[in-house]
Amino acid sequence: MLIVLLFLAVCFLAWSNGANDNFKGVASLFGSGTCGYRVAIGWATATTFAGSLTAIFVAEGLLKKFSGKGLVPDALTASPAFLLAVAFGAGLTVILATRFGFPISTTHGLTGALVGAGFLAVGWQVNLAMVGKAFVLPLCLSPVLAIALGGLIYLLFRWTRLRLHVTKELCICVGAEQQVIPLPQPSGVLAAQALPAVSMAIDSVASCDERYAGHCLGLSARRSVDTAHFLSAGAVSFARGLNDTPKIAALLLVARALDIRWGLCAVAAAMALGGLLNARRVAETMAHGITRLNGGQGFSANLATAVLVTTASYHGLPVSTTHVSVGALLGIGIATRRAQWKSVAGIVLSWVVTLPCAALLAAAGYAFARWLLH
Repeated sequence: MLIVLLFLAVCFLAWSNGANDNFKGVASLFGSGTCGYRVAIGWATATTFAGSLTAIFVAEGLLKKFSGKGLVPDALTASPAFLLAVAFGAGLTVILATRFGFPISTTHGLTGALVGAGFLAVGWQVNLAMVGKAFVLPLCLSPVLAIALGGLIYLLFRWTRLRLHVTKELCICVGAEQQVIPLPQPSGVLAAQALPAVSMAIDSVASCDERYAGHCLGLSARRSVDTAHFLSAGAVSFARGLNDTPKIAALLLVARALDIRWGLCAVAAAMALGGLLNARRVAETMAHGITRLNGGQGFSANLATAVLVTTASYHGLPVSTTHVSVGALLGIGIATRRAQWKSVAGIVLSWVVTLPCAALLAAAGYAFARWLLH
């Protein structure tokens, strides 16, 4: 019975992860107006699922790290009640953050849940040195590296664009709008009537839709940027699926009756459904709450995120895709002086709360599971 509950809890955690994380790779597509929400979430779902399936073959390092081995005694990592509490604590933390539109880290949630349930189970036998070296350091370092790399890549591409004489153009919005005009009637009474009228608006540079004009190597600059932007967003989503799926599926290693490959497939499916059905609030925060950007700037942020997350996956480092993607977007915002610091401060505060919240919920879950068994 505990194994069944563990499987359901892990699927709930994967669903929560998909709802909170799936859109992060394509947030720049939506935020820059390159495509609409539905196209963006569809692209994110397909590429994340591909990354999740690839994790079956190449991500053994993260499977070992997030099974809890070395962090808590080995006997505890073989306890379904302990792993059930970890999945419950992390999943509930992530879905609560999603409900309020905060993009938090599932890695942070899992780390907090492992420590919280571990402390209740074995006290100070929890290996805090491992928490600092293998988890906290990469999680703290990744957003700083992403800010620096995101800003650097953007400035490099901007310098290249100017050298190639690719300029920007601003759109002038022309369209029809309804105007209410009083018209005299035969009876001498004025009657209001709505008539269509042509309108035109020219706004500031910050508010206008920036597009790239000209050609580079015989190709349309705008089309080339949009294509590269889509490919980079897909690369980020693929890397996220590759990095996050093993972290969640590691909780199923104790269920020897279930082949871990089927566990990875179940996690991949739950992540995809969670993103498709529940990603809208986090999407608004990621797309419009950190900085304003155009397609080229979004491409720069995605490229920085994909490079960092893929490198971390290859070396088995549990970096947070959330921290990296937010950091890369913030790096662009700092470089363009469009960062929205109030919203960023709220996001950072949610990161601080994630660890203790997941620890408390996992500890409560473990206490309940232990009471139920006795």
